[in-house]
Amino acid sequence: MPSADTSAPAHAPDPAPEAATGPASDAAPIIALAGIEKSFGSLDVLKGVDLEAGRGDVVAMIGSSGSGKSTLLRCVNLLEVPERGEITIAGEAITFSNKGPARVPSSAGQVNRIRADLSMVFQQFNLWAHLSILENVMLPQRRVLKRDRAQARQRAIETLDRVGIADKADAYPSQLSGGQQQRAAIARALAMDPTALLFDEPTSALDPELEGEVLRVIKSLAEEDRTMLLVTHDMRFARDVADKVVFLHQGRIEEEGTPAEIFDSPKSDRLQQFLSASDHR
Repeated sequence: MPSADTSAPAHAPDPAPEAATGPASDAAPIIALAGIEKSFGSLDVLKGVDLEAGRGDVVAMIGSSGSGKSTLLRCVNLLEVPERGEITIAGEAITFSNKGPARVPSSAGQVNRIRADLSMVFQQFNLWAHLSILENVMLPQRRVLKRDRAQARQRAIETLDRVGIADKADAYPSQLSGGQQQRAAIARALAMDPTALLFDEPTSALDPELEGEVLRVIKSLAEEDRTMLLVTHDMRFARDVADKVVFLHQGRIEEEGTPAEIFDSPKSDRLQQFLSASDHR
């Protein structure tokens, strides 16, 4: 069992999140990033990134290690706070203020609400080892959405069935394969009924034979017209599942377009080099 990421899976503590300010227009992007900059010490990781995902869009982010993909994804739900740039989720702009030299979100309630609305699936599964799979899927619903036990249980059973592991509801994480654990993590994300799903290299911790079962689940979710932003090292999967592919290089978007444009007609030398070193056909 991997060590838990303290940012997950219960990504919003008590008190209960504030009520949403209202539904966004269908024409408004679900995720809109403008001029995102992020540094760690002297290392500039993101250097002014603009990105949009509309309702029902599946956007795949690709690029070499260290290009800023995962950092950008973590900025979307404020697991990392960008030093500059604007983030708008479903028409709601996240507000920031300065706390000493640091830039921080102005409203903890807004952060809780945004995180509840953007369910994230991590590389490591981040399941609670002492809870059953059913309880793992129920607990965030009860803490964040304030559902009663019966409601949370029913939704957990539905989502576990959706990802094909309803028969593992009473098992514990250590009793599941890596692929089953990741599917449980996806069920937990789905149970929150999010506006968008975020995937950070969801198969990178899996053996190749287990990778396929998780990719099949994600592909089936994409076919349901869900808004999804995913970081992946699997070029064939990105080609198959995405509406738009974004290639990051050294903290900037080097190229973006449809899968056909990116994989069949790359324009930049760097993207051509990247694709030539990967199996993407």
